[in-house]
Amino acid sequence: MRVGLDVVEIKEGLVPMTTSLSRDLIFLILQFLDEEKFKETVHILQKESGLFFSMNYFEDLILDGKWEEVERYLSGFTRVDDNRYSMKIFFEIRKQKYLEALDKHDRAMAVEILAKDLKVFSSFNEDLFREITQLLTLDNFSFCRENEQLSTYRDAKTARTIMLGELKKLIEANPFFCDKLQFPSIKTSRLRMLINQSLNWQHSLCANPRQNPDIRTLMVDHNCRNSTDPYTQLATSNQLMVSAQRTEGFIPMCANGPFQPASTSVQAPLSAWLTTPLSMNHPVLSGGGSLGGPSNPVSNGLVDSDMSRPRVSAVPDRIMPPGINSSQNGLQFNMTEELPRTVARTLNQGSLTTSMDFHPIQQTLLLAGTNIGEISLWEVSSREKLVLRNFQVWDIGASSMTLKAALIKDPLVSVRRIVWSPDGSLFGVAYSKHMLQLYTYFGGNDIRQHLEIDSHIGAVNDLAFCNPYKQLAVITCGDDKTIKVWDVATGANMYTFEGHEASVHSVCPHNKENVHFFFSTSVDGKIKAWLYDTMGSRVNYYAPGCSCAAMAYSADGKRLFSCGTTKEGESHMVEWNENEGTVKRTYQGFHKRSLGIVQFDTAKNRFLAVGDDYSIKFWDMENCILLMTVDAEGGLPASPRIRFNKEGSLLAVSANDNKIKILATVDGLRLMRTYETHSHIAPRPAPSNAPVKNGDSRKPEDTKAKSTEEVNPVKAGKVTEISTSAQFRSLKLSAHFEADKIGRLVYTYTGNAILALAFNAIHLLWKWPQNDLNLSGKATTKVAPQLMQPASGILMTNHLIEGNPVETVPCFALSKNDSYVMSASGGKITLFNMMTFKKMVTFISPPPVATNLAFHPQDNNIIAIGMEDSTVYIYNVRLDEVKSKLRGHSKRITGLAFSPLLNILVSSGADAQIIVWDLNNWERKNGCYLQSPAGRTPTARSDTQIQFHQDQTQLLAVNETQIAIYDMRKMECIKQLAIGEASASISHATFSCDSLLVYTGFVDGTVRIFGASNLQLQRQINPAAYLPSNASSTVYPLVVAAHPQEPNQFAIGLTDGSVYVFEPLESEGEWDVVPQPQRIENGSTSTISTQVAALDQTKPQPQG
Repeated sequence: MRVGLDVVEIKEGLVPMTTSLSRDLIFLILQFLDEEKFKETVHILQKESGLFFSMNYFEDLILDGKWEEVERYLSGFTRVDDNRYSMKIFFEIRKQKYLEALDKHDRAMAVEILAKDLKVFSSFNEDLFREITQLLTLDNFSFCRENEQLSTYRDAKTARTIMLGELKKLIEANPFFCDKLQFPSIKTSRLRMLINQSLNWQHSLCANPRQNPDIRTLMVDHNCRNSTDPYTQLATSNQLMVSAQRTEGFIPMCANGPFQPASTSVQAPLSAWLTTPLSMNHPVLSGGGSLGGPSNPVSNGLVDSDMSRPRVSAVPDRIMPPGINSSQNGLQFNMTEELPRTVARTLNQGSLTTSMDFHPIQQTLLLAGTNIGEISLWEVSSREKLVLRNFQVWDIGASSMTLKAALIKDPLVSVRRIVWSPDGSLFGVAYSKHMLQLYTYFGGNDIRQHLEIDSHIGAVNDLAFCNPYKQLAVITCGDDKTIKVWDVATGANMYTFEGHEASVHSVCPHNKENVHFFFSTSVDGKIKAWLYDTMGSRVNYYAPGCSCAAMAYSADGKRLFSCGTTKEGESHMVEWNENEGTVKRTYQGFHKRSLGIVQFDTAKNRFLAVGDDYSIKFWDMENCILLMTVDAEGGLPASPRIRFNKEGSLLAVSANDNKIKILATVDGLRLMRTYETHSHIAPRPAPSNAPVKNGDSRKPEDTKAKSTEEVNPVKAGKVTEISTSAQFRSLKLSAHFEADKIGRLVYTYTGNAILALAFNAIHLLWKWPQNDLNLSGKATTKVAPQLMQPASGILMTNHLIEGNPVETVPCFALSKNDSYVMSASGGKITLFNMMTFKKMVTFISPPPVATNLAFHPQDNNIIAIGMEDSTVYIYNVRLDEVKSKLRGHSKRITGLAFSPLLNILVSSGADAQIIVWDLNNWERKNGCYLQSPAGRTPTARSDTQIQFHQDQTQLLAVNETQIAIYDMRKMECIKQLAIGEASASISHATFSCDSLLVYTGFVDGTVRIFGASNLQLQRQINPAAYLPSNASSTVYPLVVAAHPQEPNQFAIGLTDGSVYVFEPLESEGEWDVVPQPQRIENGSTSTISTQVAALDQTKPQPQG
């Protein structure tokens, strides 16, 4: 719509002049408020300062029709009469408000808007104002849509969208918004970092600075005081100040910063982002030129401080002069007896060892990697090499061109790091060219290829296992200056961290109180700390001497150490004060010029060991002075690789002539004798969390002959009952937060995403990426999907009725184009935009409560809504009206299904009744009741679920007692499978996309797959095959969903809030394996108890 307004002279700006620093401070405060989620306060400060105009916020206000807030926000930046752009902006907004009032037939409101808001424009365009005024006289507002001047108005939502496009152009052209539409580029948490620097400076000026300053407030300058000081006592008693409880944390702070408001959760001062530590499975240390071993239970969060160098004001422990003899310590003799000094075994590796790691459980099993890419598995007690593998790319076709070119130029590849997973079921190998390989370990000499990932450009310098979201992952770093996190189950890239300016040397994952984080070090001496998010590093320090260092925690997770070597050969090993990010203790005794980067490890929460100066050097963690030096009977390189076993009773040391020496304590010697009296460890069944993903290309010469005592090997043929994860493919979808039980589950029509609705009214949308591992971009168990979440962080959440004691089953329906989802969870029905997660509209306030939803197959504006009061509403979304109310059920509606072929809607209810409705006039055509099997009585809340067959004539009807298939042309039951009294009840069932199978969940956790042609049992997936061993007996599939294009893929949503995707093994390709007997004749009934009994007879017998 064109408005002919004259140009108005631009007046003096509304915002008073501010100094540059004041302006910057306001931007920092805006950033801080936004990070702390003070959304309303952010917009108030934007308006009052006039420094930044949020176009996104303005857009939301316009689309939501919040006209008063729109003008209030604009008033902070311009006035109506500032210039022609401003005048046009206000005119368009007020005109839209006026037209919407007319559209709603609210003439009183329209008159008020005309008189108060639009009158001001009459002097600039009298003709247009007169024409707008005449709209009040029209009886039918739809006439205005034919008006030439107002032809752009269709409906409120469309008009708002069109107007918004025009407003954006006007705002961008308006001089009053110049330089106010772009927020300056500011590093994350800049204000916190500046305050941290100020606190550190204040502490450095203290007359007697404490090593662990107790900073509790920002209201006064910090000063280290005595505990008897009146102010200190006052601060301690002040409940509004943060408790000074001493914690362990490198940079704690709620993962946000050093200054925190009072709360029930105690946070440490300054950078205390780590709190009470948990026990660890194994120290994270040594090997292969880098650190960061298996994922140990880890510490608590990281600091948002961004100081470039460690603060040096805190005084470390007193360092004794090197000349003092440590033997004066009366404890030395007892302590050294606990150190591995005796050379108990010598292993002939055959090439130069670069990395080693002991098995976390079978502590005499040693993995070793070498400079020519070999990996070996040793039983050190018997000196037996169980496995030897040479490096090879498993799938060269899937590798990047960069890797192929590098291998052609130089085929030599070395092992940079080899490490076991925390439970020893997997191990990972990082190579000097691009590659990360993961193997599964089944005991003895049985290792199998699991995953191969072309992970980095150049060398992969380190890897470690971590468990950030109760989902095992592996973290890697490389020469390409990045750190990446990979899903161990699928190989999908979960995170990529950038920020280092040089090659990343090592990683060290940890957690405390369920806050997961990790440290990284680079060859330029930088130390960074990260959370598993996209917010960047929380810490930026330098290692002592800017050395290329690695970091590690003690076995109990309470103490943090680093050790490294500078370019000049100076080695430094220190203990860090996590609260301050400062050096707490520096260990003395290194050779003046170390050759290469020294390696270190920890043992027994008490000892440190370093390979340096052709020997192994030991320190007591509590003493800076070297405790003992061991040369291992000579023959060690200048900087030997070292690795303790978990108990610290064995120490593997790389030696000259391609050998590995095993040093032992008395306990270590006893441990090896114990294992030596037995044959090597018997193989174990495939672990549930380690399915073979990339096949197994082992050659006979790679491993020894297998023991005849292998446990439960997977048979070559197909099996009917699935009891272990090795018998099929499954993938648990990660939610990153604890979800309520899943009430509804569906694949998108494109097949590349899964949408779930939990009982807490929150929607979860997982989308599969399209990449080298998943070229189609469809849902698969091979690649982990991403949990989609908008930048605002706001999830799709249904309206709830507070104080409603009755648990309402949620429901939703997805539009055919996957653009919208209609959803309800006991409150209003909400239409969400699936791309933006925004609420488009809400309607139909309860009572009654919506219990089932279905889109009309030919018109997305028409939906069928099943209600708690047993009615079915036919609702027109565009017109916002109920077209018909269908009555015939006696209990709540539990299912709705359209058949375009038969031109009918079928409804089912908790009354076990099925009713057919004519789509032309919404009249009832037919109906029947599901007959309960003999001996079974449905419960009061027995849901009857329905779904049409692919042919649109057969209908699947399921309740807790039976599966039935009806021919809806005759309203006749043609197949029925009854559930006996002794069997668990059915929870949900659905057709496969080709309607040849019926996927069925049971309340005992079992999932059964039936042939749709005869309801013959094809497969049974027992809960032990997919649930963890400690899962509650109340966990079972509450809902089942089938992939829309892959007939052999389906997903289940469980009562514990988890979602799993199931597929058959690639070698099998499909589920239906049972020979098909004669078809069930029309009207006949089969029982599941008979089928299960037959299945029990076909179970594979364990091999003895």
